Amino acid sequence: METFMQILIVVALAAVVFVLLRGLINMMRGGSGNTSNKLMQARVFLQFIALVVILLTVWIMRQ
Repeated sequence: METFMQILIVVALAAVVFVLLRGLINMMRGGSGNTSNKLMQARVFLQFIALVVILLTVWIMRQ
């Protein structure tokens, strides 16, 4: 179970980094503001999911 949770943490953090980089690239290229806003919303949502996964992992490992 611990290995699964650790892999899930890495996947969640990788998703956050991916969306963050997509947003930065979009800004550097002068892309649509609407696209930047959607990417920012996706990043915030993914950060929430990553935080929940991390807290859940800590809770499971303490038991």
